[in-house]
Amino acid sequence: MLMNVPAELFEKLLEGDRVALARSITLVESKRPEDYLAKQELIELCSGKKTSSVRIGISGLPGAGKSTFIEQLGLYLVRSGLRVAVLAVDPSSERTGGSILGDKTRMEVLATEENAYIRPSPNSGILGGVAEMTREAIIVCEAAGYDVVLVETVGVGQSEFGVHSMTDFFLILTISGAGDVLQGIKRGIMEMTDAVVVNKADGDRIDAARIAASDIKSALRLSTGGSVTPKIPVMTLSSLSQDGFDDVWKMIQEHVELARTTGAFDVRRSNQMNSWFENAVQFLLRSRLENDEKLTELRDRLLEDIEMGRVHPIAGANSYVDALTGEASD
Repeated sequence: MLMNVPAELFEKLLEGDRVALARSITLVESKRPEDYLAKQELIELCSGKKTSSVRIGISGLPGAGKSTFIEQLGLYLVRSGLRVAVLAVDPSSERTGGSILGDKTRMEVLATEENAYIRPSPNSGILGGVAEMTREAIIVCEAAGYDVVLVETVGVGQSEFGVHSMTDFFLILTISGAGDVLQGIKRGIMEMTDAVVVNKADGDRIDAARIAASDIKSALRLSTGGSVTPKIPVMTLSSLSQDGFDDVWKMIQEHVELARTTGAFDVRRSNQMNSWFENAVQFLLRSRLENDEKLTELRDRLLEDIEMGRVHPIAGANSYVDALTGEASD
């Protein structure tokens, strides 16, 4: 029995209605206290719907052609009879908190496909390359019947680990001449990468792309001490000519199928749930702190005292935490 979510909205969502899907994601992304119960109920309802969907995270350096790659991969999948949702995360301004949210204009062809859905969301300053409610949006898209959920991140770097904790396959997109990819291996991001694709392997850049792929393979071998397992596929591809997307999808399917057979898929999904719990705890604590008037007043007073030099930041932090734990124990 639905207590807080309109029955018509949930029914339409399960039918795959895109308007209902957009309304549902808007609800789970809401930070308004009055939406909390409906939001929680909707997430639990959607989580109870069993699906065989595949969650794919895609990250890459600026200029690697992520949007074009995702659009072409999405078109390939849709034309193969699959329903595809794209959750594109845009960086928010640190000054204003605003975000352009321009992915529908960057994926104009895919946006017109009946069996594709594109949802841009601001990351709101959240690290990990994802938006605050990306996990919840994935669950809602799966309940709406989407077979593949593509999660585009804001970039690639040390803070890009969040997307790995919520997807079944994590792909890094790069181009020839991007030396930062090799530096990325040192930072550890490659340790959780399932595949690397060197994009823009077309025209006079084909040879350069092949050389880049060879260099990445060598760097991967060095980063694992010469070990060949686990083997990370490195491919070249041209998003413009649409050459190679059948190979990319075949690679993803084989990876997922092997993971399902060995049980690694279930382990990864379990880890995703554990990560979801940890992030939900942090989100709820932060939300309740922000909505507690007494703690907000104390925080403002402490910040003023710190700014004026009357209180040391560590002492102020201790006072704030003491007040918080004292309230929690009452």
